Amino acid sequence: MYSKKYHLIIIGGGALGTFHAYHALKKGLSVLLIEKDNTPSSASVRNFGQVVPSGQEEPWWKYGKIGLEVYKEIQRKTNITVRENGATYIASNEGEWQLINELHQIYQEKEYASYLLDKEECLAKIDRLKESYCVGGLYFPQELTVEPREMIQKVIDFLIHDYHLDFLHTTLVKHCDIQDGLCEVIDSKGQKYTAEKVIICNGSEFKILFPELFANSGIKLCKLQMMRTVPMPEVNLQGAILTGLTIRRYEAFHACPSYEKVLAENPKPELQRYGIHILFKQGIDSSIIIGDTHEYAGVKDTESLDFGINTYLNDLMIDEAKQILDLPTWQMQSYWVGYYASHPEGIFEHTISDKIFICTGIGGKGMTTSAGYAQMRIEAIYDTKFAQSQTKFLF
Repeated sequence: MYSKKYHLIIIGGGALGTFHAYHALKKGLSVLLIEKDNTPSSASVRNFGQVVPSGQEEPWWKYGKIGLEVYKEIQRKTNITVRENGATYIASNEGEWQLINELHQIYQEKEYASYLLDKEECLAKIDRLKESYCVGGLYFPQELTVEPREMIQKVIDFLIHDYHLDFLHTTLVKHCDIQDGLCEVIDSKGQKYTAEKVIICNGSEFKILFPELFANSGIKLCKLQMMRTVPMPEVNLQGAILTGLTIRRYEAFHACPSYEKVLAENPKPELQRYGIHILFKQGIDSSIIIGDTHEYAGVKDTESLDFGINTYLNDLMIDEAKQILDLPTWQMQSYWVGYYASHPEGIFEHTISDKIFICTGIGGKGMTTSAGYAQMRIEAIYDTKFAQSQTKFLF
């Protein structure tokens, strides 16, 4: 038996779990964060590193906006690779230009800063942008980028150092239950841990804890493909670059009056068949992440998503990317697949006896919204009775 008892154990050290830990620690809770891998290695590190609330519908836009402040707050204390370099949507035709004008109006009413850019302004702002692709753009100066392969572990290290987070890596939890009013967690080596409450942020792992629950949850698993170019120091892409197919895909545009009309035009059916939209994000090392694809399967049928990289889909993405940017080389240094869980309601939540709280299936918006969502969730779990709960354990 692990001798220390905690207010909270969090299972899963990705973005969702780590930011739950952050907000709980800020409340003065004692927290144990358990991660099955040596460092987080799933969806939270296999993405673009774009923090773009502008693409989210309510309530996720609000969570993303809160998340911007959380990222900047931590960055002021330690370097977690945050860059305040904005996000730009590029319209490739008149329909997409109409949509970004309508989204600009929506955000004006919300007092969320955005700036319409004409074609010449886009060409001046975005290095290597092709004149033949661009009609106009919409720029969000307050949005952020991070280095996804580094950021989450840097946040964990910060929480260990500044907030005395207890962190166990390479530790697979195989059992979670309630015994005598306390949550009991058991790892694969038989080690037991106890806490007043447990939050499970299991990402796309559905076969170990509560498999029957997940099998009937409505969660879908999404496979995506991405790639990274060789470093290009002669190229200077600022911030997140989101293009025409993104305008057709992101949920924020669903609120635009012209959305259904523009979506029906579907000028690139083969790309949309595979959920392809083209994003660019240049890293600190000057390499450029390009992607991505989206293929889906239910929890009971995840094996149907082949583990291999489909070179045809990569070719489709590169061909489309070449229509947008005129890069000096299209040599890639790496390709990879990622998997994330999504749910029709935006996230899957399930509570057991007001002690065990499961949340997963946040979809492709985890980097943008996890920090804000986790703040709301911790506030909901630890209400005004929080002060009394702190007296339950002696440490």
